[in-house]
This record gives sequence, C-alpha cells and structure tokens, in this order.
Amino acid sequence: MSDRTGKRKSGLVEAMPGLRRVLARMQPYLRPHRGLAVGGSAALIASVLTKLAEPWPLKFVIDNVVDVGPEIARMPTGFLGFDAWSAQELLLACALGLVIIIGFRAFFEYVATICFAKAGSRVLTTVRDDLFRHLQQLPLSFHAQSRTGDLTMRLISDVGMLKETAVTAALPLAVNTLILFGMITVMLWMNWQLTLIALAPLPLLWVLSLSYGKRIQTVSRKQRKIEGSMAATAAESLAGIRTIKALGVEDQVARSFIGANLKSLKGGVKSQRLSAGLERSVDLLVAVATALIMFFGARMVLAGRLSAGDLLVFITYLKNTFRPVRDYAKYSARLAKATAAGERVVALLDLPATVDREGAREADFQHGRITFRNVHFSYEPDRPQLRGVSVDIPAGQTVAITGPSGAGKSTFVSLLMRLHDPQSGRIEIDGTDIRDFTLKSLRSLISFVPQEALLFSQTLRENLTLGAGREISDEEMQQVAARARAHDFIAALPEGYDTELAERGGSLSAGQRQRVAIARAGLRRAPIFVLDEPTVGLDAENEQAVIEAIMEMARDRTTLIITHDLNLAARCDRILCLEDGRLVEDGTPAELIGQGGLFARLAAQAGPARKQGN
Repeated sequence: MSDRTGKRKSGLVEAMPGLRRVLARMQPYLRPHRGLAVGGSAALIASVLTKLAEPWPLKFVIDNVVDVGPEIARMPTGFLGFDAWSAQELLLACALGLVIIIGFRAFFEYVATICFAKAGSRVLTTVRDDLFRHLQQLPLSFHAQSRTGDLTMRLISDVGMLKETAVTAALPLAVNTLILFGMITVMLWMNWQLTLIALAPLPLLWVLSLSYGKRIQTVSRKQRKIEGSMAATAAESLAGIRTIKALGVEDQVARSFIGANLKSLKGGVKSQRLSAGLERSVDLLVAVATALIMFFGARMVLAGRLSAGDLLVFITYLKNTFRPVRDYAKYSARLAKATAAGERVVALLDLPATVDREGAREADFQHGRITFRNVHFSYEPDRPQLRGVSVDIPAGQTVAITGPSGAGKSTFVSLLMRLHDPQSGRIEIDGTDIRDFTLKSLRSLISFVPQEALLFSQTLRENLTLGAGREISDEEMQQVAARARAHDFIAALPEGYDTELAERGGSLSAGQRQRVAIARAGLRRAPIFVLDEPTVGLDAENEQAVIEAIMEMARDRTTLIITHDLNLAARCDRILCLEDGRLVEDGTPAELIGQGGLFARLAAQAGPARKQGN
C-alpha cells in the first residue's frame, strides 16, 4: 500500500498502513486515563516475568530428580536457605511453585486486561462523543456530498471495532511481543549458539508477515469501504421505502444492495484465505525451528554441554517465542479492519469544522433588523447563487422570499443563519456583522422551520421543548401550541403531550407535523423567525391552518418565509422576488402585482394551477 506521495512505507507501518496515524490521533484521548494505562502496563510486565518463570520448576525436577534418581536427588546446599532438599520435597516445592507462578500470571493478565479494557472503552466512548459533535459542526457542503449511512457506520461500527480490537487483538499482541524479547534474552543467557539456531527462521517469518499483511490490509480497506456503501444504500432505501414501493422498484434497489453485499463477501473470503495462508506458513516454519532445536539440543545434552532441563526450557520458550508472529497471522485481518476503521474515524475528526471568528462575542441583538450589503455567494466557482444582493429588513416585518426554483431563496436564509459564509459582502443584524457573533449564540436567536419538519421518536412534549434552552411550563406550552393551531389535535391524542411519536413524526400528518414545528419555533422566543416552504404538499385545510399559525407566530418578530405559495406571500408585509441570484423586485404584494413584473407573472401562473388543483 502506498502513501499519498506514492512512496512505500517501511517497518510495521508497511504492513499496517495508517496504524501509526490512528495511534497518534488517539494519544490526547488517552492522557486522562494514564493511571489505568500505567497500571495495566505494570501488570503486563509482571505477567511476562511470570511467563518466563513457568518452565523452570519442571527444569529443576528433570535435572535434579529424573536425571539423577530419587535416591540421590538433592538441591545444592544452602539453596533458598535449606541445607538439602530431598526428592519428595523438591517435587512438592516445584509443583507448588508452578501453581503459584501460573496463579500470579493469571492474576496479572486479568488486571492488565481489565485496566486496558476500561481505558480503551473510556477513550473510545469519548472519541465517539467528539466524532458525533464534530459531524454536527462540519459545514453543509460536506454533508451534501456525504452519505448518511456511511457516516452512521463510521460513528457506530468503526468506533466499536476499534474498541473491540484494542482488547481482543492488540492486547494479546502486546503481551506476546514483550514475551518474545524476554525469552530471547533468557535464551541467549543460557546458550547463545542454540538461540541463534532457534531464531534462524525468524527473518523469513517477518518477511512473510509483512507481505501477507500488506495484502490483507488492502483487502480489508476495500471491504470496509464497500460495507460503508452498503450501510448508506440500506439507510437511503429504508428512509425512502414509501417512494420505492409506490414506484415498484424494490427489485432494482435490492439488486444494488445485493451486488455490494457479494463484493463484501468476496473481500471477507479473500481476507480469511490470506490470513489462513499466513498462519499455516508460520506453523511450518515453527515446526522447522523446533526440529532444529530438538536435533542440535539433544546432541548438546548427549555431549554434556546442556542439561535435559535446559533443553526443555528452550523448547518451551521457542513455542512462545514464535507466538507473536503466529498471533499476528491470527489477528492480522482483524487488526487490518480495525486500522481501516480507525483511518475512517480519524479522517472525519481531521476535517475542518465551521468555527467562530477570532474575538467573536455572544449575540445580543434584541430587535432583529436584517441587512444584506452587496452579498455574493456561490457553492461552486463560476456558478453564483447570489449576485450582489442588498436589502434592509426592519425589525418586526414579515417578508416573503419568492421566485423561480434555483433563484437563491434557500441560500439567502442559509447565509443569514451562517450555514455558509458569503464570498464577499456582509450580513448584519441590528447593525453588527453576524460573523462577529459566536455561531451558537447567533443560531439560538433564530427560530427555523424547515420544509420537512424535523421530529424525533420522542414524546410531543420533548419535541416541542427541543432547543428552547429553558424550563417550559405546561401552561406556556399549551398556549403556544394553541397559537400554532396544534393544541386541539395534540389534546385529542391518547396520551396528549406525552404521546410517543413514530420515527420522523410519521404518526402525524404533514400538516400536523408542520404546526408542531411552528409551535416549537414559537417556544424559543427568538426575535427572528425563518420558514422554508411551510405549506408545500399540504391540502387546502391544513394549508390554511398552517398559514394562520405562521401569521400568529410572526407577530412582534422579524419573519422570513421562503415560499412559492402566492396565497401565503400575499399575507406578508413585503415580498422579495429573486431571479438568477439577483433581487429583481421588492415591495408590498399590491405594489408588485401592480408593476406587472416577475411576481405578477408568477401569481398569474399560480392562479390557474390552483383552480385546476381544486
């Protein structure tokens, strides 16, 4: 796998690209949990030391009992403070010592596992929290180009995979790597010639691991990308299930998902095949190393240069010495997937979020006068959405923003809420550039009702108070809901305001959802009220109820209404008519109708269409 410069990476990073970057990115999250990490590391080292001591009781038994016979079996005088050890005493002491050593090893490994599991869970829980917040702070341009299902998978599945792998794969590898170096050190101390023979296959094992690791990482990264695409396809399909059924395209949508699923299956099989190939290669080389030790070690024992117990220790150590490489083969696919998942998480965390300007202050405007001064904006170069728009909207005025589709209406209010910033010009509220306010405080003073009301699968009470930022009494809630023409249908529900809504408010009609959203905006007590196509898709009865709710809520607020509904526009104090990103008309409904311009033409076109629809 190549990096962005096209050059090959070296060392372990060559086998596991991105691992170093993921670990480095997680370091700040680990600092608050250094105590757990240090405690786990200490327990890990202690467990390694006990692992090194495990073969020695058996060595003493073989060298001092089995080889010499029970009649003359003795430990050296003065060993552990005793003048002499009988065969039975030595056997009992070694047996007891083995149980104690293994018991301590089990205890230390338990402590290490718990410490690292706690630290890992806490770290990655914080990572998930930060990732969720960061996703909400990324600009709309990013979300417009991203797939919701893929982002959800990164947030839930990828972070979860990092958490799971940290305990089930990374920790065993860390333990066995320490054991590797410890055992090699002891083996060199015991007999350096036999140690060199034992380690002869190690370079070949390392080359095999790197070669297989690169291929496994490539396959796993592709598979993770496919799985993200699958999640996105599933989310989009389920969200639009009504449209899919209405168009009768279930099979076509299913084929798209099944195709991606088959690719994921092939990737998973290939990854398993590579991992299994590496494991079997490791087993073969371990067998070769064991055979070499058995052959040359036995000759040394016969020649009196090595004891039988020493040979046993060597063979036991050899088995454990190659375990990190064997475990790398075992866990390589899992670690590769975890690294790919970590890269996807880090890639999101490293994206620049929309941030406050240096020196930004809390928004404190109370009136809500809005001024656009020669504002230019475009999402893409050479495709401007607003071209030199200048307008002054006094506080308390209700203004309809209308015009043909693509004229720049939604962009106008998006810039007001700083969902985007203009390339040139400035936008002021009560005479202050909105970029001088913090984002959070600016948006807290603007109530926004989108075209499709955003309701959550919570109670109506929780949906109404969402974003209010204060305690709301039942009396106030009911009063505002009544003004929004929502109280009567809410009170008629079985649980009233405590009724649980279905996902996206699906248990309510479109008109009811819109009136709940208007009531929620009213409870915010914001001086500016913004609505985006609030009557689209409603029947005549619901449309009239929503218009009445809007007019009621618009009192004493600066209100901007994006609309194609000329009936709603005619109820406003003023109309701004946009065309091709330019403000082409500005006046009262009567004035614009009298001018016979764009608004008059739109009204004339809407009249026959409304009659035909009725």
